[in-house]
Amino acid sequence: MTPKPAIKIESFVLFGALGDLSIRKLIPAWYYLERDDKLNDGLQILGIGRQELTRLQFQEKVNDALSTYVSDEYLDIGVISRLLNRFDYCCCDLQKPNSYQELSLSLKNLGKAVAYYLAISPRLFESVFDGLNGINVLTSSCRIVVEKPIGFDLESSKEINAKLLKHFEESQIYRIDHYLGKETVQNLITLRFANSLFSSQWNSKSIDYVEITAAESVGIEDRWGYFDGMGQLRDMVQSHLLQLLCLITMEPPNRLNDQSIRSEKVKVLEALKPINEKGIESNFVSAQYTDGENKIGYINEEGVDVTSDTETFVSIKAEIQNWRWKGVPFYLRTGKRMASKTTQIVIHFKSDGHYIFDQDSESLKGNTLIISLHPSESISLKVFTKPHGVDKHSTLRSDPMSLDFIKTQKLLNIPSGYQSLLMDILNGNQSLFLCKEEVELAWEWCDNALEAYKNSNQELYFYPAGTNGPKESEQLIQNNGHNWHEE
Repeated sequence: MTPKPAIKIESFVLFGALGDLSIRKLIPAWYYLERDDKLNDGLQILGIGRQELTRLQFQEKVNDALSTYVSDEYLDIGVISRLLNRFDYCCCDLQKPNSYQELSLSLKNLGKAVAYYLAISPRLFESVFDGLNGINVLTSSCRIVVEKPIGFDLESSKEINAKLLKHFEESQIYRIDHYLGKETVQNLITLRFANSLFSSQWNSKSIDYVEITAAESVGIEDRWGYFDGMGQLRDMVQSHLLQLLCLITMEPPNRLNDQSIRSEKVKVLEALKPINEKGIESNFVSAQYTDGENKIGYINEEGVDVTSDTETFVSIKAEIQNWRWKGVPFYLRTGKRMASKTTQIVIHFKSDGHYIFDQDSESLKGNTLIISLHPSESISLKVFTKPHGVDKHSTLRSDPMSLDFIKTQKLLNIPSGYQSLLMDILNGNQSLFLCKEEVELAWEWCDNALEAYKNSNQELYFYPAGTNGPKESEQLIQNNGHNWHEE
């Protein structure tokens, strides 16, 4: 039976319209969609915030956001004017039920198919759900969008999911992980399943080990209160890194739809080997940054608790217990205040058993595929060739065969993850959004690792700000005969 076409969203309601996420990410994303003629003529966007603002005052703040976060070379007065005309504003205290009556008047002017985007703290979710339900605007044609983190641990994530499902069907719920909107991440499925060169080699017979790195050069900035209660594992591994792991290891989906893709990701999370107390020493490193060159340490940040033992860095050796990946280690690494902002996946292929070249080159014997999300969005395969020279018969050199998406496709700019995700929300495509099972299985694995770490004797390690992490992280991967890939 042919599925019914998804309902097109007519109106978009943005809770937290004056918050950091909206100003820095969502409003610029709306601009690029407007510039590229991706938005329906009648689409309206209602911003919700606590400040008393007129429509014109809010539009001025939107304009300021565009001037700040969109490059001058891309700004166009005509596009800005069209986008500003879509925006309206309503002041609403989300924790006061009476405030929703004012919101009800604003919603009457919108189309019936509405997407509600909650760019707010998860502690306010239930108030918003109950408030919208109280004014009878939650219908089968609306959608609800929630940002990570979906909870603090498995128990709290289940509570949030239960509150969501109290008012919405799973098909109406869009749980965002903005990494999944990045072009290179979406290209992982194409790279793997549209290219027989890779699909035939994508298993333990051909792959030696895999690295996933998400390094940040910034510290905690002004988010200490939030971050110290989370830590790097909860903030980055539970969502971003495990999602990347799922996409590079899942089985081919039967179809390119949300149900098939999410089902295969769930299977990966179910196959992740739990990290127990015995495995902490060889599989887990937790660390915190200290003072570095021109950079202050974590406990010297403004407003910090100097006794805090929250980790700002973690590296993990993970294993997937299924037929495809048996015996292949997956090294996950993420941290703040590292040498540079780098997000990449590195696939190390095994070499042929018989090595005929100069033994001095033996360390180069395996090909490497580098999938970069930052600073560039690119794919690079390192292959071996003979250096030029009459005396170089048995020596090797490694050179990249590179694909840079901006240069190759002559793009004006790479779309942010949010541009793609906003379009999918409008069009009813959930394939890049998380289902309930993904969120809860990821939390379960992370909770087990954190509990094992707390019950172990392993200490919190330290690394100078501006470096690639603690030496113990190097030792973790070197103990298995491997090395982190550093450009």
